[in-house]
Order: sequence, then C-alpha cells, then structure tokens
Amino acid sequence: MSAPEDLAPAPATYFDLTGQIALVTGASRGIGFAIASALGRAGATVVLNARTAASLAAGAAALRAAGIACETAPFDVADADAGAQAVAAIVARHGRLDVLVGNAGATSRAALGDWTVEAWDAILDTNLRSALFLAQAAAGPMRRQGSGRIVFTSSITGILGRATIHAYVASKAGLAGLTRSLAAELGPHGITCNCIAPGYVETDLSRPLMADAAFVQRVVDRTALKRWAKPEEIAGVALMLASRAGSYVTGQQIAVDGGMTTTM
Repeated sequence: MSAPEDLAPAPATYFDLTGQIALVTGASRGIGFAIASALGRAGATVVLNARTAASLAAGAAALRAAGIACETAPFDVADADAGAQAVAAIVARHGRLDVLVGNAGATSRAALGDWTVEAWDAILDTNLRSALFLAQAAAGPMRRQGSGRIVFTSSITGILGRATIHAYVASKAGLAGLTRSLAAELGPHGITCNCIAPGYVETDLSRPLMADAAFVQRVVDRTALKRWAKPEEIAGVALMLASRAGSYVTGQQIAVDGGMTTTM
C-alpha cells in the first residue's frame, strides 16, 4: 500500500521557525519580549523593536545569552516612514521577512470631557495607524515570498469596553476590523493576519493595576481560571499563529483571557 500523498509533517515541526525572520514591535519587555523569546526559541532570527536602542539592550543581551539570534531596530511605530525604513533594512540584510508581530501600544486615561484631539490622535497613531502602515511595509516582501504571518496584539477591552480609556478601547476594537480586512486582501498571497486579545497579564506595565488589591480581586472574580495571565501564555498563541501550526487560521481575533469574555 502506497503512502498518502499528503502525509502530514511531523508534529515536532509544527512550531519550527528555523531560518525565518521575525520583527516584534514593543519588544523591550512584557508581552512583546515574551513573544520574541518564543519565536527565537523556535528557531527564528528575531528583530526587537522599541523606541530607543537603550531600552532594547538588556532584552537583546538576554536572548543572545540564551543562544537566540537577535537584532534590534529602534524606531517609533507611530512614525510610518521609520517603520517602512526598518522593514526595508531587515529585508536588505536577510532577503526576507516572514513574521510581523505588531505589539507596541500606548494608553491614556481621562474622563470623556477631558479628552483632547491631541491625546486621542496620539493613541490611535501608536495603536492602530501604525499597524496598517507596518503591515503595508511587510506585505511587499511577504507577497514576493508567497508567504507571511502578521499578528497584532489587541485587548479584551476592545471587546468589553472600559470607562475613561476611550482611545485605547477604540484602537483595539479597530485592530480587530483591520485584521479581517488585511486577511481578506493578503490571503491570496499566502499571508495570514490575526490578532490576539489578551486579558489581564502580569507585566511591568500592569504593576499599577496590580497594586490595587480590590481591582486584582475584581479581575480574578470575573475570570474563569481565577488568576491573571503570564506573558508567556500570550506568547504561546503568537507562536502558534506565526508557525505552520496556524497555517489555516486567518482573520481571527483570539481572546487569551482565562475565560473573562466568555463566562458569567
């Protein structure tokens, strides 16, 4: 009896990114650093982004010490030209770009009556506009390759909403729509586009929230798994979406929230 023509690859290769090049924005710490680490441990050469080289130094050193091929690309994601130049430089060095993880983000809190045009635009530029133009830059080499993975970090606040962080909520909800439209356009070129909507995660950025015992308990009470997430739990889903394991997943927003948005 002959072997099936479409014999599935060995499961051990599903998450293998050997030889691939991945750019991760907002990667100096927290979720972004965890994602970069996961992609690097799977074999990718990872390019870490943050606004300054100094903020990337410690993370890059840690990854290199772990044997991960790592580069840095400091630029402000809100600067579309800087992002396009960074992508072009990566492709010039390596001849390709396989994975774009748009993780950089910002937030601001104010009562409705206190919001200004400048504050609104700053959050939308960083969280949403940057995603479009980084995807635009990455899509060129990915189209030429006939393959690519784009993954954005959204938030469950784009699903549930929360008072006073109106621009953040709007930007994260917008990312879900952008994800779907990019998936529709780029799918015929072998490029997938998805976003991850984390729940509450234990990171340096969430320390002010975690210092509020009452708020921590509210999150725990609302979450089916009765705890906050660790950054590596978000990174695991990013790795799946960036790898062969997620090759038929596109246009999706995946909540990684311990059940917060799906249980009562």
